[in-house]
Amino acid sequence: MTECSASLDNLFHALADPTRRAVIEQLSHGTASVSELAQHHDMALQSFSQHLKVLEDCGLVSTCKVGRVRTCEISADNLAKAEDWISQQKKVWHETFSRLDDYLSDLQNGETQE
Repeated sequence: MTECSASLDNLFHALADPTRRAVIEQLSHGTASVSELAQHHDMALQSFSQHLKVLEDCGLVSTCKVGRVRTCEISADNLAKAEDWISQQKKVWHETFSRLDDYLSDLQNGETQE
């Protein structure tokens, strides 16, 4: 497995969980402390911290600790990697369906060569 593939696997694994997606959405509005983020989720702080660790490990979120407060912010560069991969797949499928549509139109019009 290539490093890029492993990175994308980790990224999509992190985004597969609704709690982690909600954290990303919250952080899209700006930085927030762990306790501010956690208050929106019905779970123990320790469980919530595990979700943050997954997001940190794949590079979607970075944290900074000042005193007793740990502040989180989104790292948009890794979201761009996911967006790029999805865009590439969308292009491939669009081209495939376009060729299929052309072929089916030819079939319908009796223009195919056997």
